[in-house]
Amino acid sequence: MLSKLEGIVLKNRAYGETNKVVILMTEEAGKIATMARGAKKPSSRLAGVTQLFTHGNFLVAKGKGMGTLQQGEAISSMRHIQQDIIATAYASYVIEIVDRLVENDKPEPGVFHLLRQALQAIEDGYDPEAISLFVEWKMLPFTGVQPTLSHCACCSAVEGEFAFSFSQGGFLCHRCFYQDPYIIRLTPTQLKLIRMFYTTPIDQIGNLTLKKETKRFIKNIVSTIYEEQSGMRFKSKNFITQLERTPLLFGDKAEEKEE
Repeated sequence: MLSKLEGIVLKNRAYGETNKVVILMTEEAGKIATMARGAKKPSSRLAGVTQLFTHGNFLVAKGKGMGTLQQGEAISSMRHIQQDIIATAYASYVIEIVDRLVENDKPEPGVFHLLRQALQAIEDGYDPEAISLFVEWKMLPFTGVQPTLSHCACCSAVEGEFAFSFSQGGFLCHRCFYQDPYIIRLTPTQLKLIRMFYTTPIDQIGNLTLKKETKRFIKNIVSTIYEEQSGMRFKSKNFITQLERTPLLFGDKAEEKEE
């Protein structure tokens, strides 16, 4: 059965001398594995469209087992991501999160749209570190963790001073700080940003600019949830850490806009 699918290339690996196994995240069919015959040949019509990060329309023949990628037409080859090392690093991290958390052959249109929006934002030159934070927070429910961020996790209050509590699974208001001696106190801006990362679609944000320390503070919270509560560590973060140690590549290019 032939299916025309909109998808994004999550992975590709050599199979034999001329073929590739290509993992696609698609809107209609979810994450699927396909065989792209001859795609390793530079002259193959599948060579370009099976490159990592490519967003395109794909014609897939599905039967029992792995499908066969028959044709592909790129919507965007994500040229900036392919050529900029920092964009590549964060786009790789975003893709690894999706690949690790989404089951095979299970439609997840919401995740597909999140991935498409994230990669397109990075491609368009938006802050890739901030974009990766959106993906980290929005993919948390796929780990089984759903933090309480709209109100106090203990008393349901929506007003007052708030902090983050790992033990209570979300925000605590000042009346409930006694519940956790290890709370992380939050400024109103930090509170607003965490809620935004978790709930607001990327394409509704515009050009968000944040200070490095603000991103690091919020990243430390979500990274702790992944690593300590979900037991998940991502290989692509090691590359980002190496890049961050290179001052000529990383720097504070933007000032935070606080309201």
